[in-house]
Amino acid sequence: MIERALLLIILLRVISGSIEITAAALMFKFNDLEKAFYINSLLALVGPFILIVTTGIALHGLTEKVSLVRMICLFAGIFLILYSLKSE
Repeated sequence: MIERALLLIILLRVISGSIEITAAALMFKFNDLEKAFYINSLLALVGPFILIVTTGIALHGLTEKVSLVRMICLFAGIFLILYSLKSE
């Protein structure tokens, strides 16, 4: 029997992958660098959102197995990754 949290994570990753493939197909169809850049910029919003949501679901499912300090460290690491992408 598959856990509910794992099923949600799998579903989100399939949706995320489908969005990536659709974006690549649109870039190919439009064959325009500016439009490809715009589509890629929109993808930059989807990736971090999926990362945060899937990590939150996993941690919620592991609340009994993972300490509060580890959860804080994990989210701090995610925050630092996202912050480093935005900084110069």
